[in-house]
Amino acid sequence: MTGEINEDVKAMSFEQALDALEKIVDDLERGDVPLDQSIRIYERGEALKVHCDRLLKAAEDKVEKIRLSRDGKPVGTEPLDAD
Repeated sequence: MTGEINEDVKAMSFEQALDALEKIVDDLERGDVPLDQSIRIYERGEALKVHCDRLLKAAEDKVEKIRLSRDGKPVGTEPLDAD
């Protein structure tokens, strides 16, 4: 059932998911949410966190570092975390 409730998370942008996650954290920190609702929104928060992590990892994989020649001119790119 939780999976069905959180299906819309997959279509969210990183910013939308992060905003929704921040709202959930605010609601839970206030402490005035009934227990059953707290559990439901906590589970949604977990789905949002996983989605944000996935999108962030994909973005990090695309980032490249620009290589410069001795005189400071760009000569190409390489992965940001070259091993």
